Amino acid sequence: MQKVPLSRLAYSRSGDKGDGSNVGVVAYSNAIYNFLKKELTPERVKEHFHGICEGEVERFEADNLLALNFILHDSLGGGGSESLKTDAQGKTHGLGILFMEIQVPSDLLIPEKRNLKPAPLNAV
Repeated sequence: MQKVPLSRLAYSRSGDKGDGSNVGVVAYSNAIYNFLKKELTPERVKEHFHGICEGEVERFEADNLLALNFILHDSLGGGGSESLKTDAQGKTHGLGILFMEIQVPSDLLIPEKRNLKPAPLNAV
């Protein structure tokens, strides 16, 4: 077993749904998706967002997209213009979930770290 950040296994998207944020996690492979379906529970996501998510966490599975979608209820301080939070639309919650560390079995194939160097300007 090895501990890795979720960012090695998936990418994310997020936004607001009223006073809740919507966080989608998309696995890089079928094997990773099946693993995340077991490990990435609503309880685990709620614990990761303690102090941010005051309400329940719901999970929806989109098998055809290799995606898990989480609704973090009562996580935006009222949402939109009603909130005093810096991120009243939950855009940072997608990045935040990728920092979650997960114990991964050694036989699960994890993609290599991506080269995040910017492309040269003349490559555009």
